[in-house]
Amino acid sequence: MAVNQILRKFGLELKRYKPERYMQRVTIDAEGEKRGTALVAYIVEPFLGDGETVNNSHTHHIESVMIVKALTQLGFEVDVIDYRNANFIPDRQYNLFISARTHLARVAKRLNDDCIKIAHLDTAHFLFNNASAYRRLQDLKDRRGAAADSMKRIEENWAPEIADCLAILGNDFTLGTYAYAKKPMYRLPVPTPYRYDSPADKDFTDVARTFLWFGSGGLAHKGLDLALEVFADLPDFKLIVCGPIEAQYERQFVAAYNNELFHQDNIETIGWIDVSSDEFRVLARRCVGLVYPSASEGQSGAVVTCMQAGLIPMVSRESGVDVHNFGTALPDCRLDTLRNAIVRLSEEAPEALKRRAVESWEYARSHHTTDAYLAEYQRMIESILDRQSR
Repeated sequence: MAVNQILRKFGLELKRYKPERYMQRVTIDAEGEKRGTALVAYIVEPFLGDGETVNNSHTHHIESVMIVKALTQLGFEVDVIDYRNANFIPDRQYNLFISARTHLARVAKRLNDDCIKIAHLDTAHFLFNNASAYRRLQDLKDRRGAAADSMKRIEENWAPEIADCLAILGNDFTLGTYAYAKKPMYRLPVPTPYRYDSPADKDFTDVARTFLWFGSGGLAHKGLDLALEVFADLPDFKLIVCGPIEAQYERQFVAAYNNELFHQDNIETIGWIDVSSDEFRVLARRCVGLVYPSASEGQSGAVVTCMQAGLIPMVSRESGVDVHNFGTALPDCRLDTLRNAIVRLSEEAPEALKRRAVESWEYARSHHTTDAYLAEYQRMIESILDRQSR
């Protein structure tokens, strides 16, 4: 089945995980004249075809579809397996192997020697990430007198050492964590499947002091503790919190910040929210910007989603997202740095806030879409093939 048929069938909707299906391999035909054969080890669910919808909390489902579409349009027949498929053994020759970081080493040693191996890296290097994550938890313990297991650990992997090329979702910071490997590196933009109306008609006088913290698991890793402490000392400002507050793995964090999360007049805790819902659209119009002082990411899909919704991003460089002149790139994630940035942004004229919000929205719509991802991926593959042929 050609990828464009899959896209039409599913309308770019994501599929629900079923662990028993991880072991399947799906072959997708090349479009036009066949140029070669590729193996992709990432997310197999979108290609299995039962029509069920799945968790829309991560972009890697859409990335998988776009990777395969890019390859088939370039003339490659593609075998798709899941990165969790520990039993897969190649039974034919491949020109290209694209793999998530945790699967590359095991499969790569079984491939033909002339196969080009491309590591798909959607996080900062595991050593940087894990060291940063533990520092955040140590800082939280020192400030709060509480220990919490609220981090994003990345499994040890040696994909940068084994791969021929590195495809990295992120900015220059993210790429910098892999520079030691001295491999060709290619930047990819995180794609988001959702579109929202322009923020141009938002009342920025009304929303100038209302901010959103929006993220997935690893609340301390992603700086919610910092945001809560800052807003608790800014009673004239409002913070809305959207994330997996109710998750069992965040219970220690929630216990440590129970007062701020549930008993602070200027902090509204919503919990998990569906970004495709009208509720999220209404929520985005209540806020001027996103506060996201993360310790480490590849490129944050949460930040990009909020930019698509017209929010002004206030982010750490470690979020992996470039915010140019429309956003605030925090020089560090100290409490006073975050507090000062929040106050300064709120004091800007409504027209200046409107300009920032519209530019954020426009940037996301031009750089962080499935079409942009597809085009960049095809450019990357052509560059890799050209480099290999020299």
